[in-house]
Amino acid sequence: MPDSALTPLRIALTVFFALDGFIFAGWVVRIPAVKEQTGASASALGLALLGVSAGAVVTMMLTGRLCRRYGSHPVTVICGILLSLSVALPPLTHSAMALGAVLLLFGAAYGGINVAFNSAAVDLVNALRRPVMPSFHAAFSLGGMIGAGLGGLLAGSLSPTRHLLGLTLVGLLVTALAGRVLLRHNSPTPSGEARHEKPSPRRPDTRTRGLVITFGLIALCTAYGEGALADWSALHLEYDLDAAAGVAAAGYSCFALAMTIGRLTGTRLLERLGQTRTLVGGGTTAAIGMLLGALAPSVWAALLGFAITGIGLANLFPVAVERAGTLAGPDGVAIASTLGYGGMLLGPPAIGFMADWFSLPTALTSVAALAATAAVIALLTRGATTTS
Repeated sequence: MPDSALTPLRIALTVFFALDGFIFAGWVVRIPAVKEQTGASASALGLALLGVSAGAVVTMMLTGRLCRRYGSHPVTVICGILLSLSVALPPLTHSAMALGAVLLLFGAAYGGINVAFNSAAVDLVNALRRPVMPSFHAAFSLGGMIGAGLGGLLAGSLSPTRHLLGLTLVGLLVTALAGRVLLRHNSPTPSGEARHEKPSPRRPDTRTRGLVITFGLIALCTAYGEGALADWSALHLEYDLDAAAGVAAAGYSCFALAMTIGRLTGTRLLERLGQTRTLVGGGTTAAIGMLLGALAPSVWAALLGFAITGIGLANLFPVAVERAGTLAGPDGVAIASTLGYGGMLLGPPAIGFMADWFSLPTALTSVAALAATAAVIALLTRGATTTS
């Protein structure tokens, strides 16, 4: 299939990635208002928020099997509908228990669509024979930044119920438009294969599963850093470096913006350096940046360190997921995504415990340690795929 014929499919998948980030960020910025509405304590809210994580982790492996049986395109569309509908439910609850129950559904849809559209993206990358996976994840990051910014602007004028219902309407409309494209196209086959042939993803054997888990560990190391910086960067700047609240809030923004830029340039970087050197260089860069961000004595040096960390981590997750998917199809994507999401869950509490035992700057150096670990893993597995 010529590349031009795949352009509508690439655009549709990019839209789904952006929609996912947009909806999730829109929910996140309304958490404080939903907490007030439900009257939940901090600990009760924390338990309720685990519903998102639990729903996502449980659903990811199931989604891999559904994609293998029915195809990743229809599963992406169904999960897009479920995600759009479920985001309207949290502000309708009036207790922490009810909130946790609806967040379980929201998390299930969120985890499902992440596996489904990453599986579809892996098929498209292989058909294009170009390393465009980072561009899809850049769309997710951009969608998240737009969703968070718009949510912040609307927070003063719209109730959570109206705001999240608006996300539902936007999500259903976008899913209807982009979903038509996905449903009209079967998953593309790599160049050189007959157009009518549909490759059947391999069920991972013991060796393949081991390699997939290894790539999942790279995703875990990356997501650990994302979760840690999301929850702890502002506190580090404000309490350890005496930054003003507004400046402290810019810490994660610097990281997220740099990660988005890194992903937008990721395809060109992969074409010039290849996967292994991109992963090794990215992990090394992130480790250096995080050491600067955690241990720098000034606010501006720490902000620079966070930005360097974002650039370094930018392409580790998408490349790790792509390699896992190339090896084992949707099952590989599901395994790597589950491990990656686990890293995002592990990061914030792990940093908290280490901050109590040592100090927050010392705890944040664990992000650098795991980024370096990802670089080492990538170097050791450089011969595991043909596109190293």
